[in-house]
Amino acid sequence: MTTAIDALVVAVPAHNEAASLPGVLRTLRRAQERCRRALPTAPPLTLVVAADSCTDGSRAVAESFGADVVEVGQRSAGGARAAAVSRGLASCGASSETTWIATTDADCRVHPSWLLHQLTCARDNWQCVLGTVRLSATPRVKPAVRALHDAHYFAGRTGPRWHHPHVHGANFGIRADTYLQAGGFPALPHSEDHALVDALPPHTRILRTDACPVVTSGRTSHRAPHGFGAFLHHLEGRSPKAER
Repeated sequence: MTTAIDALVVAVPAHNEAASLPGVLRTLRRAQERCRRALPTAPPLTLVVAADSCTDGSRAVAESFGADVVEVGQRSAGGARAAAVSRGLASCGASSETTWIATTDADCRVHPSWLLHQLTCARDNWQCVLGTVRLSATPRVKPAVRALHDAHYFAGRTGPRWHHPHVHGANFGIRADTYLQAGGFPALPHSEDHALVDALPPHTRILRTDACPVVTSGRTSHRAPHGFGAFLHHLEGRSPKAER
């Protein structure tokens, strides 16, 4: 038995990301087209960008790709992600039981099959999908930093069916009714994805998969304190001086 999905909501938080947004929005539209070709009955996509305290052209860039834009002034990854999801749920026109939410970040690139992967997992009765990430080739990550990252990130991996320990808002999917039962993304400056997973109802069917990783920026000039960029910055401080 499969679960009917009548709507897809994709949420992208952004703080002064006019330079990065075209990349992620272009890949999302490519993934939408792949989904349509593979599944003629694919549900409609509601794409929402939360422009959080933006002083650049992030809103105009998002709108040029047909995204809905909600403006917030929280300087909070969790607050922005929650605002984008809320707008999407309000406008998609489907019930929470048949709506799937997927989130990524403004400095990421999703695989052409990413939305198809999310939808397939949803229809296979998974209620939450926790995906993985890979470091982008640009900006260049120092070899020593990449080695430290990989040693940490892939520790314990034994094969392709990796039940990984990671949680990334950059590669996250959840059924809307499960999301609402958990209280949604909390308005935290970081780790809102972990907090949401921790709040999931008991017996939630969670899939931890490496099947469709998202490519994320290796920039160490981080936007969110204690976020992924901050972690890379920390690793850069630990790398041998000869590699800097």
